Amino acid sequence: MVHKRYDSWGGIRVDDTLPELCRLVTQEHINRYVKASGDQNPLHTDPEFAKETIYERTIAPGLLTLAFVSQLMTKWSLEGWISGGELDVAFVGPLYSGESVLVEASVASIEERNGDVVAICDVRCAVEDRAILVGTATRLLDRRKG
Repeated sequence: MVHKRYDSWGGIRVDDTLPELCRLVTQEHINRYVKASGDQNPLHTDPEFAKETIYERTIAPGLLTLAFVSQLMTKWSLEGWISGGELDVAFVGPLYSGESVLVEASVASIEERNGDVVAICDVRCAVEDRAILVGTATRLLDRRKG
């Protein structure tokens, strides 16, 4: 289906860059997230277990990384994110305890979908040049129907 596209909408333009978000992920942060989420995979919390895996040390749960994307989108527009937020991402690398992850996003397109106007953003989480997560995050700009 072909969607009507716009160069801008309400002061937001294609190619706009969102403010970056940087988070240091400590083992304590991972442990608290695991406890809250119920994710009991020892790869996240047991250094001895993790040593025997391809990662060789504990890694953060992927959904913790994804939560940082949601945090960035919420800071950009709480209403637009909770009213029409969508994610389409791939986890492409591990995030290790002790690393700082940078979350970046830019507006790739503005278009109509089912009568609403949305901004589709390219998103990326990375540690230095190593990608952790890539994909898109879509937020509502204008609800044009009922």
